Amino acid sequence: MTDKNYDGTPTEVSFGIGYCAMRLAMTRSIYEENLVKNEFSKNKEFRFVVTEVGGSTKKDFQEKVTRSILGAALNAGLIEKLPNEVHALFHAAEEAKRGTMVNLSSDVHLATKIAIVRTDHWIAVALFGDSAIHPITCHERCGLGVMNI
Repeated sequence: MTDKNYDGTPTEVSFGIGYCAMRLAMTRSIYEENLVKNEFSKNKEFRFVVTEVGGSTKKDFQEKVTRSILGAALNAGLIEKLPNEVHALFHAAEEAKRGTMVNLSSDVHLATKIAIVRTDHWIAVALFGDSAIHPITCHERCGLGVMNI
């Protein structure tokens, strides 16, 4: 990504892996998601995938998120079935889920977009979406986990 210096000359802007994961997870349309993917794909260091999960916190959401994250990362070739890579992915996913599901004392329904971004030695998982006990109480939640592989 490029930006402008004070004198108008272009300069490179560098973003961390966590920023990239959260930015992808926060896209609200396929069009916006593709724009962000195109921008981030210019950095050959980043590999990424985006998926979506919804469910109820008391029933199935946590299991669905874990299965979805593992499946997306494996299918996109972000990780291999190696203990250190799966372990790092699960740690980042658990950290992101904890951020998303803080203080949920009631059964809450969540609809989230999940982005996974990988470099050679790091993996980030970001969740962003809406939660509600009732439709009129709907609000946004997010979580981010970053782990060394």
